[in-house]
Amino acid sequence: MTPADVFDPLRPRLLRIAYRMLGIVAEAEDVVQEAYLRWHQTDREAVRDAEAVLVRTVTRLCLDVLKSARVRREEYVGTWLPEPIIETVEGDDLTLTLMMALERLSPLERAAFLLHDVFGMDFEQVAKALDRAPAACRQLASRARAHVREARPRFPVTEAKGHELARAFHAASQSGDMQALQTLLAQDAVLYADGGGKAKAIPNPVYGQEKLLRFFQGVWRAPAVSSAQLVHEGTIDGLPAYVTVDGEGVLQTTAFGIEDGRIVAIYVMRNPDKLKGIRHRVVGESP
Repeated sequence: MTPADVFDPLRPRLLRIAYRMLGIVAEAEDVVQEAYLRWHQTDREAVRDAEAVLVRTVTRLCLDVLKSARVRREEYVGTWLPEPIIETVEGDDLTLTLMMALERLSPLERAAFLLHDVFGMDFEQVAKALDRAPAACRQLASRARAHVREARPRFPVTEAKGHELARAFHAASQSGDMQALQTLLAQDAVLYADGGGKAKAIPNPVYGQEKLLRFFQGVWRAPAVSSAQLVHEGTIDGLPAYVTVDGEGVLQTTAFGIEDGRIVAIYVMRNPDKLKGIRHRVVGESP
């Protein structure tokens, strides 16, 4: 049996772990490829559980990447958001909103939560992956779980209702119907936009319904925005979302956090470096 025969069936799971840890597809792919190279160099005859070894390798590589990522994100231009991906993984309810909550945790807390709560590993396995005692990993996951619990919607909506609200928001924002937008937005709604210094985007979040309405009223007047074409509707990182291309050819994803029938968070991605996968999948251009 070749190294690839063992590794390739595990690659999708390893990629999901790396992406959830790092929030960037390219970085996740690099980590998994490095794990593959290390797997080639491993004494595989002595390995009882290949998946456990590979998960441990990927996790530790991700922790190394996160050490430098913290510095890069401190220097990032504007708001940093995870790279948007169109995916549906059965049983994985870790949405973009919850990934944002995990960003506030230490790398070890994030890893312990993901490996145990999201990917179903027991704490003995988590302990080996993190090189920590099982009791310490329980504490790490518990702290992370508290943050995630706070970020989960108390009154979630159905998938169908979420997509209905996303379509209504797009229609109202395109027509400049501020009254319709007001009915869609919660009083404490917030807008996050990531341009990464590569595309026009607000540098800081906009908080509150009133400020958001003023913001969208100003944005709607821009010809490039009002003429934006809808190119995809669906789910991005577990949230109802859509993809548009504006009059200047700028690709944008817009995803919505929804609670109790109102939009509580809007996540806009305009950074072209993080939209290569979306562009390839939705528009058909090479990433």
